[in-house]
Amino acid sequence: MTTKAVQNPAKPMPAGKGGYWHKLGVDLGKNKWLYVMLIPGLIYFLVFKYLPMWGIVIAFEDYSPFLGPFQSPWKGFYWFQRFFSTSKWVTYLSNTLILSLMSIVFTFPAPIILALMLNEIRNMHYKKLTQTLLYMPHFISIVIVVSITYVVFGTDGIMYKLTTQLLGHSIDYLGDPGVFRWMIVGQAIWKETGWGTIIFLAALTNVDTQLYEAAMIDGANRAQRLWHITLPAIRSTIVLLLVLRMGSVLDTGYEHLILMSNALNRSVSQTLDVFVYQNGIVNGQLSYTTAVGLMKSLVSVILVVTSNKIAHALGEEGLY
Repeated sequence: MTTKAVQNPAKPMPAGKGGYWHKLGVDLGKNKWLYVMLIPGLIYFLVFKYLPMWGIVIAFEDYSPFLGPFQSPWKGFYWFQRFFSTSKWVTYLSNTLILSLMSIVFTFPAPIILALMLNEIRNMHYKKLTQTLLYMPHFISIVIVVSITYVVFGTDGIMYKLTTQLLGHSIDYLGDPGVFRWMIVGQAIWKETGWGTIIFLAALTNVDTQLYEAAMIDGANRAQRLWHITLPAIRSTIVLLLVLRMGSVLDTGYEHLILMSNALNRSVSQTLDVFVYQNGIVNGQLSYTTAVGLMKSLVSVILVVTSNKIAHALGEEGLY
């Protein structure tokens, strides 16, 4: 009886000259049109995101538009020290954090809850009509939203008169500092909740319907199917968006707040973004406000990295 010689397993073929670059060239040849489609996006980020980064140098200068960033006198950390030496920096920071915390607690979960409710609708025509109506506020300008708010909640508005009749006393919706933040959060929920459901509804389409059928056979009711099947299916999406949201904790925007602010609620409407607008655009203190913006960016990076590590520690994929 003869036995065949055992041959050594074949060795992997070398990647060829260039290694990585060879593979990249092959991939470019196979998917050239996909890379062509990337060009506009790359140009956008290069021109509007990366090239302007060199402008942060004016945060360390006494910048003058007439001298330019290369001839303006160097100031070091003067503007950072000046900001923290003012007595109002705590007010600006606290107003920003309180408004951002309220937005995370109330505004962030709203699209998730609404998407879960829409997912339970079985009549497709009614579902599409409802989605269309919910998307519409997103396309309304914030100026129009504020104008509607003034009409409805102003001293001559229906809500002002209705609450006066029901409670026996009036509520200054537009001037009371205690109500101001709730008005901002309510407007954001009304305007953006419907639009925010798009991502979660797209994630829900990947849920295997056989899981629902198996759960129904096992006797699971609708709430149990929602808790044990639907929510785990979109958990990674929720964590990813939450990590991204942490990067904008100090970003409250200024257009909305400036439109809603007045002399009565100014104590709670002054945030870091409003400070940057008033001192940088209105008063022309570009170096001062650039320093404040740079601090916001550094804090945002730290929050994103920290929250992403927490997500990994909890077993989620996170952002990267």
